[in-house]
Amino acid sequence: MSKEEFRAALSRLAAGVVLVTAQEPPLDEGGRGEDVGMTATAFLSVSLDPPLVMVSLRNDSRMDDLLAEQPLWAVSVLAESQRHIAGRFAMKGRISDRLLFEDIPYVRGEVTGAPLAGGALATLECRTEQRVVAGDHTLVIGRVLSAHVPSGEGGPLTYFRGKYRQLG
Repeated sequence: MSKEEFRAALSRLAAGVVLVTAQEPPLDEGGRGEDVGMTATAFLSVSLDPPLVMVSLRNDSRMDDLLAEQPLWAVSVLAESQRHIAGRFAMKGRISDRLLFEDIPYVRGEVTGAPLAGGALATLECRTEQRVVAGDHTLVIGRVLSAHVPSGEGGPLTYFRGKYRQLG
């Protein structure tokens, strides 16, 4: 089986789209660390008791490196109207994360300090419980410390056959 055949087969699996965020520790005391974000489609619920979720991160990516040191992170479940956010944080060779967050409405998580996208269908703040290296990715399992449903409006943003889609 080739990588292309494997990728084509799994592109037929629809997935929800989330924005994973964390804050780098500050370089000096009293400073603020830089916000980091990435789009993910490999995100799922693992356990209700205790409340656990999992995200898959490409090994040696900026987010993988950050979450190896920073145990606190957050997830915003993106709405269908937030395709631009998903595309922005999925770009390869992109500009600095500081500029990516510049015109996106967000609030800071009370527990993690990480950005939570305004207009998201749900937000979760997490603490890493376990990291499992699996091939060219690392599975990060996080305990959910807070969960909110700030917006009941709109449907979820999904990813299917290599494109962002809306249900219906």
